[in-house]
Amino acid sequence: MKEEQKEEQKKDDNKIDNNEVEELKKQIEETGEKCEEYLAGWKRERADFLNYKKEESERIGCFAKYANEELILKILPILDNICLAELHVPKDKKNDMLVEGFLQIKKQFLDFLQKEGIEEIKTIGEKFDPNFMEAVGEVEQKIENEKQEAGTVVEEIQKGYTLHGKVIRPAKVKTAK
Repeated sequence: MKEEQKEEQKKDDNKIDNNEVEELKKQIEETGEKCEEYLAGWKRERADFLNYKKEESERIGCFAKYANEELILKILPILDNICLAELHVPKDKKNDMLVEGFLQIKKQFLDFLQKEGIEEIKTIGEKFDPNFMEAVGEVEQKIENEKQEAGTVVEEIQKGYTLHGKVIRPAKVKTAK
């Protein structure tokens, strides 16, 4: 009788074990599904973070590229005055050492601005472009053989400049009628 009880006990234990095994299998499947779900979410977040990091780097790079704009706008009137002074140097003084030193300073100044990404907007003889120029007047041309078509820039009042292709100061010009 004891052997029969032991066998029944084993059968009961096997039933419990089979039920427990099935339950454990379900838990393992659920846990695996949750792991896959969490892993997929983590991968998405990682990709989003990398995209954000890339966009932020580009934004900071763009900011740094144009960070000098305000300072350069304050320096440009100094360059305008240097160019104006150069126009008033008498021809007989062009070879004077003082004038040559002054012109060398101007050249260094222009080289510095060029290294910073500043470029002068070409105007004289060009067709008027409102993206780069500001018209301050029109000029009636008196000489027939030099007559230019209407809308062509004939006089530059103030030089214009771009910083890495962005207009920071439009050129002020007069155009032909």
